[in-house]
Amino acid sequence: MRIDHVAMYVNDLEAARDFFIKYLGGRSNDGYRNEDTGFRSYFICFDDGARLEIMSKPEMDDLNKTKDRTGYSHIAFSVGSKEEVDRLTELMRNDGYDVTSGPRTTGDGYYESCIAGFEENQIEITV
Repeated sequence: MRIDHVAMYVNDLEAARDFFIKYLGGRSNDGYRNEDTGFRSYFICFDDGARLEIMSKPEMDDLNKTKDRTGYSHIAFSVGSKEEVDRLTELMRNDGYDVTSGPRTTGDGYYESCIAGFEENQIEITV
């Protein structure tokens, strides 16, 4: 058994798609739209076969995304080296994203940084 994909609702579908393409090497399908409900989505595919579905629809709740809460916490992306973690973290910082921690080696041995990405969703970048 394997996880097929993870899905998340976003307010700005194109901005979320562009984030995953620009920073994390994702590739997007052409998208889907349900004309009756206004639901729209893109599947973002990554080199190792992992997929992320980003979705939007009219009239969604947009609850406060505090760091310590139940439910979705973050999405972690392995970028292959400490140097790439550092480079990508600095690129996102320079583009105006809030680096919430790192880059650093965690107590359990991961080299990582955490960024409050699009719409304040936590993105972890690790080796």
